[in-house]
Amino acid sequence: MNKAEVISKVNNFLINEFELNPDRIVDNASLRDDLDIESLDFVDIAVEIEKEFGFKIKGDDMINVNTLDDLYNYILSKLQ
Repeated sequence: MNKAEVISKVNNFLINEFELNPDRIVDNASLRDDLDIESLDFVDIAVEIEKEFGFKIKGDDMINVNTLDDLYNYILSKLQ
């Protein structure tokens, strides 16, 4: 799976699950500050990543995930 596929799946999930305006979905968007994703929302994101990409997220893994691009790159690193 390439980065474009990861981006598409993640963005579609965020737009549908959190009813985000697609214009807000930019690589450098802060998950917390720009997209208003709260700590409990990360549980939903983790479940979706597990379902879509087939791996479990450890809590410590998400510490350095602050932007959408961080999230895309994290997923890509786990898939390789």
